[in-house]
Amino acid sequence: MAMFGNLSDRLVEALSNLRSKGRLTAADIDGTVREIRRALLEADVALPVVKEFAAHVRERALGDEVNRALNPAQQVVKIVNDELVRILGGEESRSLTFAKRPPTVIMLVGLQGAGKTTLAGKLSKWLAGQKHSPMLVAADLQRPNAVTQLQIVAEQAGVPVFAPEPGNGVGDPVQVARDAMRIATEKLHDVVIIDTAGRLGVDEELMRQARMIKEATNPDEVLFTIDSMIGQDAVATAQAFNEGVGFSGVVLTKLDGDARGGAALSVAQTTGKPILFASTGERLDDFEVFHPDRMASRILNMGDVLSLIEQAQKAFDEEEARKTAEKIASDQFTLEDFLVQMQQIRKAGNFKKMIGMLPGMDRNMKDQLENFDESSLVHIEAIIQSMTPLERKNPKVLNGSRRARIARGSGTEVKDVNELIKRFEASAKMMKTMARGAMPGIPGMGPMGAGSPARGGKKGKKAAKGKKFSGNPAKRGLEPAPKESKPTGAAFGAGAGGAKAGPTPEELEKLQKFLGR
Repeated sequence: MAMFGNLSDRLVEALSNLRSKGRLTAADIDGTVREIRRALLEADVALPVVKEFAAHVRERALGDEVNRALNPAQQVVKIVNDELVRILGGEESRSLTFAKRPPTVIMLVGLQGAGKTTLAGKLSKWLAGQKHSPMLVAADLQRPNAVTQLQIVAEQAGVPVFAPEPGNGVGDPVQVARDAMRIATEKLHDVVIIDTAGRLGVDEELMRQARMIKEATNPDEVLFTIDSMIGQDAVATAQAFNEGVGFSGVVLTKLDGDARGGAALSVAQTTGKPILFASTGERLDDFEVFHPDRMASRILNMGDVLSLIEQAQKAFDEEEARKTAEKIASDQFTLEDFLVQMQQIRKAGNFKKMIGMLPGMDRNMKDQLENFDESSLVHIEAIIQSMTPLERKNPKVLNGSRRARIARGSGTEVKDVNELIKRFEASAKMMKTMARGAMPGIPGMGPMGAGSPARGGKKGKKAAKGKKFSGNPAKRGLEPAPKESKPTGAAFGAGAGGAKAGPTPEELEKLQKFLGR
């Protein structure tokens, strides 16, 4: 499920009705604001936030900035985007506050089931990647197996955990937190992350214990962990924790689990505390810094190119990307290079989530992306690895017997080998075109904002005849190439078909720097 899926669809639909109008009347604005208000309420955004949001949009949309605009509809979209950024925390995202004298202490608070323990592992792994030396502290001694779960998460993250008590109701969490400070100093850990107990609901015992741990450790950050799926209840819970314990920032968990997203759009505005991080999946790497402007762009289906670049930079080697670009330009791109890109794609992790950050992904494409089977990448990798070095370098030598041998060795069929060769050849041609000056792409992906020929025009009608191919470029890249037609996407995916909004000049500049062009 894509984050904010239903809300995004409703907002985009409400705003798209304005695009056909050259001049906007007060009735047009009121109708659009009414649809926006309804969409936000259905997404479980807190009522006070909805009222303020709608009032601001209406006031600005009826003002001179829209009346004087060359494209009033686009100006209204900009106003809605600005207001989303505002209620999500403003233009600037705040980073963690680190102690001048280590260790920095980060205390996690929240209800049981909000995902604190998993968050502790994600945050520790992220900090380790930032060259810090974090240590986890098992101070949740109430929930059954909470200590064991934290130990497992810590092992997966590759960080140490301080867990002197077995938990399950045994041990003093305040003493554990106090002892952890001494151990962290002795072992030179510069960050301490304390996993505290939660409850099924807000109660005084929960608050008392959290306050005592806070007093014993004097944390630099108290992060309130909130389940994004609880909707308007998020506001009451956040306010209760803010009054009972006090927190300095918010972390949204399970953003991938539900399409409502009301918590995200309510908690920053109602508490006045910034959202620092977002957890977007089950893997420890499904964790990102929260940028209000980028999240607003995702909600309005304008993509998140900067986050896409950052994720790609983690997985793709810049020098390798530069060499690949040179090979493409000089017709030296081989199946060996194709395999390297495939392995980098798999290293990147959640391929579907990355593709979903591209601009202009309509609902149909998002649904198809959800159904995309990433195991197809494994099959392609197995086929190429079953080839000899000569065959990878020069696919023209692949006669019938060679293809049969490769199919046997990779556990596939000859037709799968044939389809891969066709896709590789089409992909190589497309990437060579890109190298000559078309809009750059991320390694392993197609060009940003590339449209599908099947959309409109005579060519689209002609392409629509005969066998139907997937409307999702990522999936279409793994299907047989259509006969007598130009390639429509990269081997592992292209940009959003018919994108309504492309990357900005600044984003393109970052892309070009990343690609070494």
